[in-house]
Amino acid sequence: MEQHIFGVTEVNNLVKLLLDGEPMLQNICVRGELSNYKMYPSGHHYFSLKDPEGAIRCVMFKSAAMKLRFRPENGMKVLVTGRVTVFPRDGAYQLYCNTMTPEGVGDLAAAFEQLKAKLYAEGLFDPAHKKPLPAYPEKIAIVTSSAGAAVHDMIRILRRRYPIAKVILLPVRVQGAEAPPEIAGAIRYADKWKTGDVIITGRGGGSMEDLWAFNDERVARAIYDCKTPVISAVGHEPDVTISDFVADARASTPSNAAEIAVPDQVELLRWLRGAGERMEQSETARLEALREKLDSLAQKRVMTDQLAYVQDKRMELVHVQQRLGDLASGQMARKRQSFAALAASLDAMSPLKVLGRGYAMAQNEQGQIMKSYRDASPGDRVSVTLGEGGFTAKVEEVHP
Repeated sequence: MEQHIFGVTEVNNLVKLLLDGEPMLQNICVRGELSNYKMYPSGHHYFSLKDPEGAIRCVMFKSAAMKLRFRPENGMKVLVTGRVTVFPRDGAYQLYCNTMTPEGVGDLAAAFEQLKAKLYAEGLFDPAHKKPLPAYPEKIAIVTSSAGAAVHDMIRILRRRYPIAKVILLPVRVQGAEAPPEIAGAIRYADKWKTGDVIITGRGGGSMEDLWAFNDERVARAIYDCKTPVISAVGHEPDVTISDFVADARASTPSNAAEIAVPDQVELLRWLRGAGERMEQSETARLEALREKLDSLAQKRVMTDQLAYVQDKRMELVHVQQRLGDLASGQMARKRQSFAALAASLDAMSPLKVLGRGYAMAQNEQGQIMKSYRDASPGDRVSVTLGEGGFTAKVEEVHP
């Protein structure tokens, strides 16, 4: 019997036929570690799954890749479902993947942790960025579903606690693929047009998949970019979403969000009454102190005898005048005494006193006093001053 000779394509098609005919390979689940993961502009994902002993080539087409909730990374251990077949052109078999799930955790949990780490690294959770809530908001914007019980609970609590605040509801879907862009758009709208002094966004409880819209990156960035303070109120107290980390305040439930958004009117009225009482007591004490001061002033002499002040000042003036007179008299007496002493000293030193005792004073023709015989020469005319009067003489002879 002559042996049949196969072409390469025939062999590849035969192997493909055999693999496609094996039911076990048509919906197989494979565990492995991602390697050489590449995402192409076409939207298709190519990678390998490996374990310590081997590896298998894999492809996930765009239609399946769009359903991924997380971002696959090299080294990640995953569970992949799909079918094993041969691509006839290359003759290599590979796994065509339909789904991919991180091993040990769900894809939503992995996506949550990945986005959380990414936004944390970018600083979206930084406490320094968080804004304080207004103490007495006039308007409150609520971004949530209009059909849920959460919005009715919030409105009821807001009306009970702080009825003077105006509540504006911006209805959006809070579940499904359309929810994230609607929530992000409503938050941006409320912030742009100053719809409220504070924004509350959230929904009632549910599964992680039900709450997933508030784990969306678009919603997180809309909250971060918001200049109006935002309160995140998603699910029940144990539920935590990305919105809770980014928002300026986190409420454990939507009802709790309404409670922290506004003050309690009962507490506010109690505080106002207390403040009023304290003000009244303070003013009463102040008036009492002023009354006592007024009574004290009324009893003063200046109030009972209006001329007393003038009389006191007149007496002070007389006293000052007396002191000034005494000081002037004393000073004049001291001046007279000093003058008399100086006059006596001057008189004692006067040359007239000397002349009065029998002495004479001779002066030459130039008026100079002659102290020695050398100052005179025979024939000179001299003036002689005596104790009483004087005379002019001519020098006849000079005696050494």
